[in-house]
Amino acid sequence: MNDQTPPDFAQDGIEQGKRLIRLSGDKGLSLAERLANNFYRLTWRTPLHSMRLRGKYPLKLLAVPNDAIPGDARAGKALRAGYFLFRGMKQPIDTLDFANLNIDPAFADYIHSFRWLRDLSTMATREQAAPIAEAVVRKWLAVHAERPSEPAWRADNAGWRLLFWTAHAPLILSSTDLVYRSLVLNCIARTARHLDRGADKAQAGLPRLVAWGGIVAASLLIPGGGPRRIFGEAGLERAIDSAFHADGGSVSRSPAAQLEGIMLLSMLGAVYDVRRENIPDFIQMALHRTVPALLGIAHGDGGLGSWQGSAAIADTLVEAVVAASGVRTRPLRQARDWGYQRLSAGQTVLLVDAAPPPVSHLAVAGCASTNAMEISDGPHRLIVNCGGAALTGGTIPQDLAQGLRTTAAHSTLVLDDRNSTAILNDGTLGRGVTEVELDRQELEQGSRLEISHDGYVRRLGFLHRRLLLMGTDGREIRGEDMLLPVGRRKPAATGFAVCFHLAPDVEPTLTADKQGALLRIAMGPLWQFRAGGGALTIEDSLWVDGEGRPHPAKQLVVTGETAAGGASVGWLLKRVG
Repeated sequence: MNDQTPPDFAQDGIEQGKRLIRLSGDKGLSLAERLANNFYRLTWRTPLHSMRLRGKYPLKLLAVPNDAIPGDARAGKALRAGYFLFRGMKQPIDTLDFANLNIDPAFADYIHSFRWLRDLSTMATREQAAPIAEAVVRKWLAVHAERPSEPAWRADNAGWRLLFWTAHAPLILSSTDLVYRSLVLNCIARTARHLDRGADKAQAGLPRLVAWGGIVAASLLIPGGGPRRIFGEAGLERAIDSAFHADGGSVSRSPAAQLEGIMLLSMLGAVYDVRRENIPDFIQMALHRTVPALLGIAHGDGGLGSWQGSAAIADTLVEAVVAASGVRTRPLRQARDWGYQRLSAGQTVLLVDAAPPPVSHLAVAGCASTNAMEISDGPHRLIVNCGGAALTGGTIPQDLAQGLRTTAAHSTLVLDDRNSTAILNDGTLGRGVTEVELDRQELEQGSRLEISHDGYVRRLGFLHRRLLLMGTDGREIRGEDMLLPVGRRKPAATGFAVCFHLAPDVEPTLTADKQGALLRIAMGPLWQFRAGGGALTIEDSLWVDGEGRPHPAKQLVVTGETAAGGASVGWLLKRVG
């Protein structure tokens, strides 16, 4: 991806100087909010809620929007073969029982949201796919059409279902059975009424955005939707403001959530387009903010970095979603609110997490990754994070997913074998990083980035500061990791490790003096690593791909112990072939 440093840094959004990023207390939802949400879900079982879902039966959809994003080929082939395939887990269609769907929660969401219709349509003609899709819809309707319950009717699943049922209506409404067709259309209307009353109760961020997106889609595709459109667009605008920071980045700080949010807005754009209506300015403005932020965490291969539970999402999906958005733009190089910094020169891309982790109630799998980095050389990844903490399934059990959230699973410094932000047993994030200080400068000789976090200050008395320098040709990256004593109390000597996780196709070899390593990229360039201030070793690691599959890999680890005045590890990455 070509985004060379322009001479006018201000025009590219680069601000010189320091800025403090603060994280408010991660207290999650208040007790009153949790009680209100639980009470609302309990009302789903009452006759009152059933009455609220009643209304006119639509006789047809006003249009069928185009779904421009291709599905997963492997999942589509599996559906044609008679089973669902999701992150290595399988569920035969003929034994599918929606009354007792005892599968992984993420797998259940995949089925209830009906996003598998996209996968099926990618690998089958309408004649081949319609019988499969209709069989599943009939099973779903038999259990869930009249009795709302979670997770089937949870706001985000209901919103996605509205979008995918309407976009792939030919697959589920081709039957000559008029009773079945009426049931489907009536369920679409009931789902819209359900969302009318529950969208704002959905979790803030992507779930609430999807819920309001479903309302807007229903207003344009179900007859008589004028009043709902006014109501829905107002709610969607609020949801966008709460789902994305001012710089366009997702409040969850997750690349996967960012991609999903853009996909949602792009699918809504297709709904407006098929109805020949102008897309509201606030949706267009949101896309023009969110797409540059997404591209800002893309590597030279076009795929996304592994941050905040996400794995390395493939370039083909990123390109498809960006194309569907209709936005042509350059990557955002500095996202202060979202928290990612992008340095690029020549073929080299350096990505840095320069912010505290997200608050727990906004993130599925928030990670203690402050000050971590990833590096790629053109289409080749060099330094990575393990990634994939949110992709639990057949190949990533829950205990491994917890490990993937730790500081040690990221390319940064670990002090006393502790996380920079605590990861609690219930999955939430505890105390740790609350302030990040950032100083970025673009100079004639290259880019300079200095970031520090206070995650270890209160517990161990040290501030972690990372200095990164990239030359104008991208062939050399210099770094220094410093542990600085903070406060009046003299901190005790403490062990540390600076981790550099390598991509799976990178083969490291220690130099004779054991102060460096040669990094051979399969079918790619050769890099040299040198370090001073600690002992260098090569250890085992792993890397999770976009399908949620772990791959064996290696990592360079520089270990040492702090002195009374702190410690410093200097290192160099240089392209030598």
